[in-house]
This record gives sequence, C-alpha cells and structure tokens, in this order.
Amino acid sequence: MSEHPSPAPHSKVDDLANRLFFRLYQSANLMHKSGTKALEDMHITTQQWAVIGALARDGAEDGIAVGELTRFLMVSRQNLTGVLARLERDGLIERVVSPHDSRSRLIRLSSHGRHLWRTDMSDRISAFYEAALEGFSTTDKIHAIHYLDKLLDNMRQLDEGQGES
Repeated sequence: MSEHPSPAPHSKVDDLANRLFFRLYQSANLMHKSGTKALEDMHITTQQWAVIGALARDGAEDGIAVGELTRFLMVSRQNLTGVLARLERDGLIERVVSPHDSRSRLIRLSSHGRHLWRTDMSDRISAFYEAALEGFSTTDKIHAIHYLDKLLDNMRQLDEGQGES
C-alpha cells in the first residue's frame, strides 16, 4: 500500500482548468503590457485602444451610449468613466446629444480620434497582432476564436447567475 493517497479523479481536470485560466491571466497581463508598449509614444493604453476600437467600428460613427459601450467592452461604468475622461481631455472622443433622446449623450470619436485610428494606430495594431499571433495558422486563429467564444458565453452565464443572488 502506498503512503501517498491516490489523487481524486477530478484533480487532473482541476489542474488542467487551473493551467488554462492561469495562461489566460498571463496572456491578458502580457497583452496589456506589450500592447501599451506598442502605442507608448502615442500615449495610448490598451484600455484606451479598446474604447477607440469600439468607437471606430462600422455603425458606431454617430456615437454609442456609455451603457452600450460598457456592455460591449464588458467593463464597469466606473472603469470606463476614467478612460473616457482621458480620451476626451486628449481630444480623441466627444460627447454628443443623442438624436433619439435630447437628455442622453453619446460617445463618438472626434475627427482627431478617427484620424489617429485610421493612420497611426491601425498600422501599429496590425503589426502587434501579426507579431503576437506569429506561428498561428488561419485555422488556429479560427479555432482559438471558437473556444474563446465558448468560454466567454460560459463566463457571461456565470456573471448573470451571480448577479441574481
């Protein structure tokens, strides 16, 4: 008889899950660090990059409500408020009256923000993506998106379930 008890059957699964989530954590941290370095001379952080990118999407030209932006980016209103204030201070976004509700404000890219996105930022971001995804085939990228989407759906369900308690 062994002095060491056999591991419970689920511990291997837990170890694998732990490794996966830790890799996601590490990847997110390095993405923020190296992404910020990629745009360092523009004084753009990865959080600002995400907001500018969301506002640069097709259909967002006229602006997006803050609540919609928080849902799209999956961040809290409190976290977004500071980022928006800095982007507005730097002249990259502007707040405009909603054409559907004059009491409501929308966030949109300023002409300076659109220009920065289309010229300097897009090229740098493309180079960053290319370097970060080096060695990934198109199929690898499609599979990664598929699995990350599944994880995201599960995490959304967990988040919604926790909000009900």
